Amino acid sequence: MALTSDRTTLGLTVGFVAVALLGVFVLPDWLLNQILVAFSRALAVVGLLVLWRTGLVSFGHALYFGLGAYTVALLGRNYGIGEVLVTLPAATLASALVGFLLGFIVRRYREIFFAMLNLAFSMVLFGILVKTEALGSTDGFNVEQPTLLGIGTDDAAVKLTALFLGVCAIGWLTAVLVHRYLGSILGSLTTAVRDNEIRVEYLGYSAAEAIHGKYVMSAALTGLGGGFMAISLGQVDPESMVNWTVSGELVFVTILSGPGSVAAPFIGSLIFELLRTYAFELVPYAWQLIVGGTLLLIIFFLPGGVWSVLSRLAGRRGVEP
Repeated sequence: MALTSDRTTLGLTVGFVAVALLGVFVLPDWLLNQILVAFSRALAVVGLLVLWRTGLVSFGHALYFGLGAYTVALLGRNYGIGEVLVTLPAATLASALVGFLLGFIVRRYREIFFAMLNLAFSMVLFGILVKTEALGSTDGFNVEQPTLLGIGTDDAAVKLTALFLGVCAIGWLTAVLVHRYLGSILGSLTTAVRDNEIRVEYLGYSAAEAIHGKYVMSAALTGLGGGFMAISLGQVDPESMVNWTVSGELVFVTILSGPGSVAAPFIGSLIFELLRTYAFELVPYAWQLIVGGTLLLIIFFLPGGVWSVLSRLAGRRGVEP
């Protein structure tokens, strides 16, 4: 499929290039940092989007988010490896491997049982991290200075810009690849499994194996997001990487974004980050009330997420979103 013949791929390319250019030449550093954190989380939300289209919701994907983050941090602390071309693939592979192993268990369950089983696994990891001093216990530890092809910098502004461009590039590549996958024959099984598993079996496909494959993909993407988050923040700890609240944030952003497009998680993640930041600034002791109220409004009035609004606006103008 040619790049120009696929409007979604073209839109993703134009969108990420525009964000990258604005970030380098226009946006202030504080907003660059917000986008960096938001897009790191969005990588994980893309993984949850794949599961959601299959009809599954996980309340425990902080397990893979934390695995990715701690893989990056431990490679730096124990082996002095800060090369992002090593640490990020390692974070992705570690999460994919654990997802592959646990997938044999979770693929047997559906609905709330699937969601809560994932939550149970994530809290097991949280308990291990909190009780293990060698892993930093509740305080966590710092992440090794990141490098690219052996080149690093101590200049905070240069480092922020480099990480920002890196997350834009990885976000674009991830979104395009997942979009192409969802448009393939195997990717089309997402909605087929959600709608009628028995019919999928009659067609000669295994619904359990299809769910297993998508679960591994989701785990890998979440680990990638966790790895980039660890590099962005420069520190890992159980509370901010593995606790159940992290899983809740990922689910919140997934609902906020909507399942309509692979671009939605990046938009939804940025909205969530800005919403939380300004809510905390305005009402520091009740910011959770604002965030929770926003979620209720979305569920009641925008069940398709913010992407459904963009789709309607684009439809009125005769443009495909």
